[in-house]
Amino acid sequence: MIPLDRATDAYLRHVAVERGLSQHTVAAYRRDLAVFAEWLASTPTIDSAGTDRAGGAAALTDVARLTRADVAGLVTHLTSRPEQPLAPRSVARMLSSVRSFTLFAAAEGWVPLDPGAAVRPPKAPSRLPKAISVHDMERLLGAASAVDDDPVQLRDRALLELLYATGARISEAVGLSVDDVATLSDPEDDEGDGLAVVKVTGKGNKQRIVPLGSFARAAVDAYLVRARPVFAARGPSTPALFLGARGARLSRQSAWLVIQAAAERAGLSAHVSPHTFRHSFATHLLEGGADVRVVQELLGHASVATTQIYTLVTADMLRDVYQTAHPRARR
Repeated sequence: MIPLDRATDAYLRHVAVERGLSQHTVAAYRRDLAVFAEWLASTPTIDSAGTDRAGGAAALTDVARLTRADVAGLVTHLTSRPEQPLAPRSVARMLSSVRSFTLFAAAEGWVPLDPGAAVRPPKAPSRLPKAISVHDMERLLGAASAVDDDPVQLRDRALLELLYATGARISEAVGLSVDDVATLSDPEDDEGDGLAVVKVTGKGNKQRIVPLGSFARAAVDAYLVRARPVFAARGPSTPALFLGARGARLSRQSAWLVIQAAAERAGLSAHVSPHTFRHSFATHLLEGGADVRVVQELLGHASVATTQIYTLVTADMLRDVYQTAHPRARR
């Protein structure tokens, strides 16, 4: 007999230690599995042996009695509960957490068959990523221009240029260390500048090398020389690339505020978030003729199917431009 709470704790240790998932991901799994446990505790069901589990109490004391009906019932409950039904994407994310747990339970031999394997999430409506135009991105970056070598403005410009140049997630950007920025020498480069690159650590601690364009390289170099030492002198020694006012690693929340402030100064009416930079990075590369698999590698996507959604964005843009510009596109 393996109690559900003990099984959950074992699974969370597994994803944190053996799979190396971030603390934010582990916390999300913990929240989702708590909802699943609450559902099992409050809903009477019939197990595979035909026994009435009054109030779901048996599910809380023996994970082996979990059934497909439990997992499928959670999906139905979340999508149809009268007080606050969840959107299909939220249900799909929660189901993914539960299915990952039941797969682990089956691998450990706690259940004879994986009860979540055959449960499918509700179909979510297609939602394209939101990217801004190249012109608006230039306005946004221009709004973060540094004046009189102000350390905060130098840092903010470097952060925004790096986000757009690399397509990094905001957590990846603030997680960078100084040593993650490097220059690869090129023996055929007569000027000896080499190629500036960034080593980005993504989900599951997977690392990828992303080039750093000339504008981003100049902004990061200016920050490292003229601004970072000012912040570093205010706090304990840290290898972090981007530092806050007290010399510690810049937080995601502070980086978000940097983006919002720049968007307001640029007068952009559209909602601009950290992911706007990532979406714009991918969309603008594809518009410029980049291969989708190259973009997949730069974004750190495990599957090219995730990246291909950006091809829909560019196809929509091509259609709009054609219908607007061609004299015989419309009657």
